Order: sequence, then C-alpha cells, then structure tokens
Amino acid sequence: MAKPLYVLNGPNLNLLGTREPEVYGHETLDDLRQRCERKAASLGLSVVFRQSNVEGELVNWIQEARTDASGVIVNAGAFTHTSIAMLDALLACPVPTVEVHLSNIFTREPFRHRSYISKAAKGVICGFGGLGYELAIEALANTIAPGKAG
Repeated sequence: MAKPLYVLNGPNLNLLGTREPEVYGHETLDDLRQRCERKAASLGLSVVFRQSNVEGELVNWIQEARTDASGVIVNAGAFTHTSIAMLDALLACPVPTVEVHLSNIFTREPFRHRSYISKAAKGVICGFGGLGYELAIEALANTIAPGKAG
C-alpha cells in the first residue's frame, strides 16, 4: 500500500458544525475525517487526518510528510492568508499538495482572497464544502498513480 495522504487542517476547523454554519456548513471535523477515510479507502489509499490551532505544529506535520506521506491535502484556515512558514514548509515538501477550503475564499472578505500557500500547491479547491476534500483525494490519487481515480 502507498504511503498515506496527510490531511492537515488549521485553526478553528475543530469548531466545524457550530461555527458559522451558513459559511462552513453543518459537517463536523469528525464527519470530514470519516468522509476522507471512506474516499481514500475506495481508491486503495489511507489518510492521516489532523487538526491544529498551532502554526508550528502544522509546519512540523508538513515536514513529517516529506518522508511519511504520498501527498498532502491542506486546509490551512486563517493561516492560508498569513503563513509564510507554512508556505516554506510546503515548498520544501517533495510530495504533491492540494489546498482545500470549504468556502469560496474569493467571494468573502478581501483579505481572504490572498493565499500564501497556493504557490506550493498543485491545485486549489474551494467552495464545495466537504466534497472538496474528496475531490482533493481523487486528484492526488490520480497524481500518485495516474488512472487510479476516475
């Protein structure tokens, strides 16, 4: 079996389901974890699913992914718009990365329109809620083993 996909979630995503459901939906972080595990398993993959409100912990996990993961999915939350440290870690990570956002960051406040981490991502998926995570898993599966996802 391939190395797992790391699914890394940033600040406040632990509040999903109760925090601004009109923006982020009603799924909880645990719902998203289960969704990711099911999708990955359907493609013969596994996931390591993590969340932190601490920027340095996310950077450590990205560095860990350099050797322990076959790909990274990152929803950096507010760190998307502020974290050069996460960008640098992702640029140093040789595995493909997909950036995911539950909401469409380009229809929100102007400060959310800028993503520092996009420069390190193979692609960006935003605005599709939890489905975005599944789409990211499919994209990575196809990148890791072309033709695997369809």
